[in-house]
Amino acid sequence: MRALVTMLTEDGSRSRSHGLRPEVIERHAASMGAAAIFGRASWPGYEEEFIRILRVAKENGVSHAIFGDVFPDPHRQWVEGVCLAAGVEAVLPLWANSTRELANEFIEAGGIAQIVTARESVLDVSWLGRTLNAEALVELEAMGVDPCGENGEFHTLVTAMPGLIEPIAVREVARLSHDGCWLLDLELR
Repeated sequence: MRALVTMLTEDGSRSRSHGLRPEVIERHAASMGAAAIFGRASWPGYEEEFIRILRVAKENGVSHAIFGDVFPDPHRQWVEGVCLAAGVEAVLPLWANSTRELANEFIEAGGIAQIVTARESVLDVSWLGRTLNAEALVELEAMGVDPCGENGEFHTLVTAMPGLIEPIAVREVARLSHDGCWLLDLELR
C-alpha cells in the first residue's frame, strides 16, 4: 500500500502546515496512486498523533516513510525518531542536496508547483499562487529565501509532474492570514 500521511488541524478543516483542505490532499494522494491517511492535532499533540497515524499506515502495509526534507539536522532527528517509534523506516532521499539544484531539477522535469503558504515576515501576500519557476527562484534568492523554502519561508502544492496519474486542478477561493502566515485557500475544480 502507498499512503500520503497528513496532519490536519484539530477540527480537520486544513492541513497543519500547508493550510490545504482535506479534499485537495485526497486528490493529491489519488494522483500518486496512494491512499490518504489523516491525523488531527494541535501543535502540542502533533508528535504523538503523527506516530499514531504512522502506525496506522504500518498496519496497512507501509514499511517506509519518505520525507522531502533537505535540512536542518534537528528535523531529520525528529523524523527518524517518530519513524522509529512507529516501527517504519525513515527515508530522506533529498537530504543535504543543493536546494537550488533540486528546484532546477524539478522545474526541468516538468514539475509545476504553486506557493500555497508564505511566512508573512518573509514574503508578502502576492507570492500566494505563484508558480515556482526559474524567474521566481531568482527573485526568492535575491531576497535571501531558500529556493525550496527549507527555512520555513513558504510551502508549495505540486499540481503536475511526471509520475502523477493526472494533474490536480484547483482554484483559488480566498487568501487568508493565520498564525503569521499567508494561506492560499484552494478548492478542487
